[in-house]
Amino acid sequence: MKADLIATRQSIQSGTTAPQALAEACLAVAQSSACAHVFMQLTPDQLQNTASTAQIAQSPLAGLAVSIKDLFDIQGQVTKAGSVVLENQPPATSDCPAVARLRAAGAGLIGRTNMVEFAFSGVGVNPHYGTPAAWDALSNQAVGAPGQAYAPGGSSSGAAVSVATGAAFIGLGSDTGGSIRVPAALNGIVGFKNTARRVPTQGAVPLSTTLDTVCAMTRTVRDTILAHEILSGRKVPKGQRTLQGYRLAVVSSVMQDDMDTAVTQAFEQSLKTLRQAGARIDTLDLSELREIAPMMSTGGFSPAESFAWHRHMVARDGHRYDPRVAQRILRGSDMKAHEYMDLLSARQQWIRRVESALAGYDAVLSPTTPIAAPKINDVAPGAERDAEFFRINGLLLRNTSVVNTLDGCGISLPCHAPGNLPVGLMAWHAAMHDDTILQLSLLLEPLLQKH
Repeated sequence: MKADLIATRQSIQSGTTAPQALAEACLAVAQSSACAHVFMQLTPDQLQNTASTAQIAQSPLAGLAVSIKDLFDIQGQVTKAGSVVLENQPPATSDCPAVARLRAAGAGLIGRTNMVEFAFSGVGVNPHYGTPAAWDALSNQAVGAPGQAYAPGGSSSGAAVSVATGAAFIGLGSDTGGSIRVPAALNGIVGFKNTARRVPTQGAVPLSTTLDTVCAMTRTVRDTILAHEILSGRKVPKGQRTLQGYRLAVVSSVMQDDMDTAVTQAFEQSLKTLRQAGARIDTLDLSELREIAPMMSTGGFSPAESFAWHRHMVARDGHRYDPRVAQRILRGSDMKAHEYMDLLSARQQWIRRVESALAGYDAVLSPTTPIAAPKINDVAPGAERDAEFFRINGLLLRNTSVVNTLDGCGISLPCHAPGNLPVGLMAWHAAMHDDTILQLSLLLEPLLQKH
């Protein structure tokens, strides 16, 4: 894996490396074949100007390259959200809060990254601007055999590949049902979904106002902590416990169903490695997870809330949408007001029961996704592949969406052996357990890398 942000910042501050040279190196990667379809727009002037600013080395991000998902407003740029429908909108008049905080911390903005249209899928396919190919950060090579491109996961597809390839040190993205953690898992990097209320969502095109979370992907946990501190405007305290001091759980219901061979082997080996290191891991049934599907049977939050935002555009320009995205948005038109209100109430009651079931545990461990990345050809646009696409999309988002429904926080850590298909281990809990998840992850990361 390439050096992380903190190590690179140290080399800048010691005078070993010049920020301008690093900017050039990141731009070279961004313009290489590894980043085909990754960027919607490159901004080399912004990156190079930031790297050349006096005293930039002393800032938290030291002028290093940060990519921005095409969901977020950047002053002077058009926010297209991966769609052709918004391409003629006026440029943003100001940075959204998340971008403003990164810029104030010394981020060098390298460009806007590709994404699933309007963030409505976990696979990573975009028929308008192309689909980036997954890249394994641990092996520093494309995922899979030569000539067989694998899907990067979504919806923050370009953001993940920008970090995995080394074009960016931080990839700003969003997570509504897994859009940070899924691509992190499929590209061998770290993706942290903080508690949603921690970071402002203003200035981002919404998918679900109930579930949307602004967060980021990085190469290491310590970089993730730095990114979270900048985005949330708060400090994460240092952990005081050893691994043996945490009480962990593995959920036996739902989250381990239908795992493929790559995920099964990596996950079981990860648990074995952690237990050998002294981790206390209980098995928890958590039967409440079986209630999610019936609770969402009237459609769920994302279709209903996205339809409210899109209804005029989709009526006028529906033929220009990705048909798979339009189909899911239009599903929201069927939800009745009383069904939506019932869903809000049912979710709150469900959250209280799950929080009660998790009382006494510091974190739950599960596979981030039950399957590894699919081949792009198997999920590419085309009605003949729609059934397979939606089957894979449902599997990729199944585990991560539990945490969004819980209004919780979770992190995906790479747990595969280099050379194998990337697999993520997810550590998660309910709302406002962010610090515990991050502190624990600092202990888990070296153990997972060792195995």
